[in-house]
Amino acid sequence: QVQLVESGGGLVQAGGSLRLSCAASGGIFSRNTMGWYRQAPGKQRELVADITSAYRIRYSDSVKGRFTISRDNAKNTVYLQMNSLKPEDTAVYYCNYYTSDRVNYWGQGTQVTVSS
Repeated sequence: QVQLVESGGGLVQAGGSLRLSCAASGGIFSRNTMGWYRQAPGKQRELVADITSAYRIRYSDSVKGRFTISRDNAKNTVYLQMNSLKPEDTAVYYCNYYTSDRVNYWGQGTQVTVSS
């Protein structure tokens, strides 16, 4: 059973930065796609960024140029560096682990709040 533990959320002023981390256990981390999603109040969960086992990366248009996703297979950890944060980035951020069998695993979520 895959388990994901997120950390790094918090309260920051607009223009500030945060770094989220997600440590995975119980699976073959290096073979799977890792991603970050977010869900704001009253909105659907949306993709922020993901990174495949081959290091192909996707970003949502709303975070391109401001967020950077990376992975460290030796530590079974995926990161999301968030710079130039905006109030509209406020959401619960979820780590996602997507397997080749098309199974999704989710972390518990970490709150990011950006004040104006």
